[in-house]
Amino acid sequence: MRQFLRRLAVTALLAPVVALGAATMMSSPAQAATATASVSEQALQNEINDLINDERAKGGCSPLKANAQLTEAAREHSGYMAQTGTFSHTGRGGSKFAARVKATGYAQPSAENIAWGYRTAADVVDGWMNSPGHRTNIMNCASKSVGVGVVFADSGAPYYTQDFGF
Repeated sequence: MRQFLRRLAVTALLAPVVALGAATMMSSPAQAATATASVSEQALQNEINDLINDERAKGGCSPLKANAQLTEAAREHSGYMAQTGTFSHTGRGGSKFAARVKATGYAQPSAENIAWGYRTAADVVDGWMNSPGHRTNIMNCASKSVGVGVVFADSGAPYYTQDFGF
């Protein structure tokens, strides 16, 4: 249980950008430079998107469309966590996810999920789906877009960020 909690940050905060009252997982922007995703990082990102859309279909939600701006924000935050060894929705300089997402030009962020250490896409999605706050974000049918960022730390541990947008 401790390891499960350690891997998942469940910080349910309501953000002003969520006028509809949807649950939002707050996080922070990362200024860490992250290069283009490696083949294995890109494969994990794509597989996570597919698995999330499978879960949404089971719940009656439309599929999320991958968005380059949300992916950029997610990769930057994962890169920051991997570089610093931190695991938090708060990024460099105390930044929050909504500001990081808006900095990429995406106007309507809705939520964020993070995780670390899971070795497969199925494992991280299973972890998120078994966490009430993360599941709420994934199953929010009002969200229309997603960006997933996977970055491996020098130790080999993968850091995951999933940013959602309306």
